Amino acid sequence: MASLSKNWISDLPADRLIAEFSVWSADLANLAAEMSRIDPYVDVLHIDVADGHFAPAMLFFPDLVAAIRKVSSRPIHVHLMVDDRILLSQIEQFAEAGSDLISIQLENESVADAALDLIERKGIAAGMVLKVDTPVARVSKYVERLNFLTLLGTAIGVKGQGLDERAGERLREAKALIAASGATHRIILAADGGIREHTVPLLRQNGAETVVLGSLAFNSPSLEERMAWLRAL
Repeated sequence: MASLSKNWISDLPADRLIAEFSVWSADLANLAAEMSRIDPYVDVLHIDVADGHFAPAMLFFPDLVAAIRKVSSRPIHVHLMVDDRILLSQIEQFAEAGSDLISIQLENESVADAALDLIERKGIAAGMVLKVDTPVARVSKYVERLNFLTLLGTAIGVKGQGLDERAGERLREAKALIAASGATHRIILAADGGIREHTVPLLRQNGAETVVLGSLAFNSPSLEERMAWLRAL
């Protein structure tokens, strides 16, 4: 697969919602075919990683990222939901596997600076994700170091939940933090969790530049029509 431009985040669409697809919702038994099917529509592939401790699920591993890297040239965003004790080793492994962007949880604060340092040394983009109950203001000290800032709208690592009623307010607060950070590079504001047909417009109106699409994309009867709707928001 062709390598990405060093400016790939700056090159992401700015005039519409960025299409970020969660591999968790793909047909995992036919992953190569799924990557081919979505390729005309997806801007970023989102891969959740969970260790069964930090988050209740156990999700995805470096070999999967390496396999996807072989069949897709789209940027791969790995979201690590893992315990502090293994965070740095996980960054090493997923960077080696071909990740283009690694997001850690803000709640990994005891090792967050070391983790962001390591991501920078690996030459890949850095992101941070906030649990639904974590005050947005706590991310302010890290914002300038980030390329993606993602706010969860549901409890971590569990499918099928409704969007938290504070999601819009939290996005507006995060957008203001990004604007006040002094960063000279692009920082993408993302929403993840509770992504439904009736919630995406609300998230977009409150500042989300991308939403992490799961079943809303993969289970759509017409992906072409779904993406035309998304791009018109």
